[in-house]
Order: sequence, then C-alpha cells, then structure tokens
Amino acid sequence: MKKIAVFTSGGDAPGMNACIRAVVRTAIYHGLEIYGINRGYEGMIEGDIKRMQSHSVSNIVQRGGTILKSARSMEFKTPEGREKAYNQLQSLGIEGLVAIGGDGTFTGAKLFFEEYGIPTVGCPGTIDNDIYGTDYTIGFDTAVNTALDAIDKIRDTAAAHDRVFFIEVMGRDAGFIAVESGIGGGAEFVLVPETKSDIDLIVKSLKNLRKSKSSSIIVVAEGDELGSAQTIMQLVKDRIQDPSKDFKVTTLGHIQRGGKPTARDRVLASRCGMAAVEGLLAGNTNCMAGVINGEVLYTPFQDCIGKTKPIVSDHLKLIHLLSI
Repeated sequence: MKKIAVFTSGGDAPGMNACIRAVVRTAIYHGLEIYGINRGYEGMIEGDIKRMQSHSVSNIVQRGGTILKSARSMEFKTPEGREKAYNQLQSLGIEGLVAIGGDGTFTGAKLFFEEYGIPTVGCPGTIDNDIYGTDYTIGFDTAVNTALDAIDKIRDTAAAHDRVFFIEVMGRDAGFIAVESGIGGGAEFVLVPETKSDIDLIVKSLKNLRKSKSSSIIVVAEGDELGSAQTIMQLVKDRIQDPSKDFKVTTLGHIQRGGKPTARDRVLASRCGMAAVEGLLAGNTNCMAGVINGEVLYTPFQDCIGKTKPIVSDHLKLIHLLSI
C-alpha cells in the first residue's frame, strides 16, 4: 500500500482535526502518500481530493470542526454514486481509506468494501458516544464539558429566581451527553432515550424537592420518548398547576458541536488516527480503531453498526441518589 486517503463524514465533532493531523503525519512517517477528501462521500464522488503534506495539518489540533468539511451524501447511497467514487479513487491510485465518523459513515464504508474491496479503517468521530467498540468517541468529552458549562451558568439564574429549568442536550438516539453532564451539573433528573420517563414521578419528586431546594435542573436528551424539553416542561407544569412555580426551558443545540476540543478528545483522536493508518498497513480492514480500557482495539464495522452501546447503569443510579 502506497497511497491512502482520509475523510470526515456525518456530524462534525471537536477533535476531528486532531485525528486528521494524526492520520496525515502517521502516513508520512510510514512513507505513504496521503490525500484528503473534502466533504466526505460527496467529495469522493466529485473528485474533490487533494494531496496532503505535513504542513497541511499544522496548527489545527486545537480547532473544532473539520478542515476537510463534512456532508451527507444521498448519491453515495446509490450503486451509481459508489461507482463514481471508486473511479475517482482509482484515477489517483488510492488503495486505502481512513473514515472519521459514526454509524452512517461506517455503513457506507462497509458497503463500499463489499462492492469494490477498498480497505477502510474507521475512527469514531461523534459527540453522541454511541458507537460500540470504544469507551469514548471523538468529540464526546468536549460536548459534555460544553453542556456542563451551560448547566452551571443556568443553575446560577435558576437559584436566583427559584426556578425549575429543563435543559435539552443533544442525543437523538443515546443519552450519554445528558447523563454525564447531568451528573457533573448536579441535575435532579436526567431523561434519556434508553429508559422510560415517568412524568408522575417527576411531579411528585419536584413537589418534595421544593421543600428543601429552591431550584431544580432537569436535563433532557433530545430523543427522549416523551418529546422535547419544551413538551416535557408543559406536561409537568400542567400536572403541578401552581402559578407560583416558575418553569423555564433552554435548548443548547449546536453549541455542543463546536469549540476547542478538550485534551482528552485530542489525545483520543490522535491515538485513533495513528491506529487507523497502522491498521491499514497491518492488513486490517472493514473495522474501526477504538480505545477500550486504555488499549487500542479494532472492532469490525458490522459490530460497530449492529450492536448497542449501553449506558452505565451505575450512572443512572448515581443521578437518583445524589438528587435527594
């Protein structure tokens, strides 16, 4: 293998640039030509591919987002689109890929390998932390700390006005951000897609909490089965029916995707980027380089896509225990 390419796909995550940097410099260290594909699979189809050098990734380790940009490609989901992408790679002699992204990215890479045999090693780049085969994903730690900083600020104003705040964080299918930011932020409740939310219990607990606490924080993952934070706030408000109680909603939204990656994300991204390149050289393919219990391991895409990563049950217990 003499030529490989790297791309980012799906939602952006802080630390993707650190991962790109590690891929590029590891490839150069091993004597490979390295190319960057702009805008993910869409750029692969269009041939938006450029040769990268060591200086191409200078001064990016601290930057959020991705210098290679990202896009969701509907065309790549078609056989015709994948054929175009393959032809573009063939024209440059690219023999292997490093894909930085999540489930959708790995699903596309797996199908591409099955059809055209292009070896790919993935790096887990998503703030949701919902990829099986790694303890943490690139961007998760930064997103949690961004949410935590917002929760800390909101608690100040909640305490000043004796308010109950419902704070919505990202997590359409998984509640990892909600759980960790909720524990760190001292939330009274955390509502996540993985567990059934009980409005009656929340109402009862809030009434009891009001006797000992002047304010409360409820963190809601956007994918909770009861709906958005606004919807859940209204359900609680309608049941409590006390005009003296003040309820507010804050939706953090895309602020959680941006900003400088934490040290933890930069180190994780760098380790995964190096492991991806060295995995390709060792003959690994159709798999993801992740870190479990401090050790770099390769997990088949099939498992990354097909298996559910559970929330640590002790974390949910901790939230309940500490809200007393």
